[in-house]
Amino acid sequence: MKLKLINGLPIISLTVTHNERSIVLNNILFDTGCAATVFDTDALETIGSEIFYEQQVPDFFIGHIELADFPLQLGSIREPYGFDGIIDFMMRAKCKVDFESMSIAFEK
Repeated sequence: MKLKLINGLPIISLTVTHNERSIVLNNILFDTGCAATVFDTDALETIGSEIFYEQQVPDFFIGHIELADFPLQLGSIREPYGFDGIIDFMMRAKCKVDFESMSIAFEK
């Protein structure tokens, strides 16, 4: 997964899958200090998400990484902040961030 810096912020694109439906989100803030993963309500609406505000999601994928029983929040973040989501799943997904090569690698 590649990182890009936009206005000094690390931004990624990723595919989110829930209930066997997927969407590509291209403007996700990769926040290593965020306390939660939050997606814009409207962004996930297109995959028919039944997630309400905050809950444990039993079958959630980010790219090829399955995050079973993943705590997820929905909110209005696109309009006020300009992001499709703000993610903090690094420890759970066992990923390593290399800011020199601007990439994220996932442990197998």
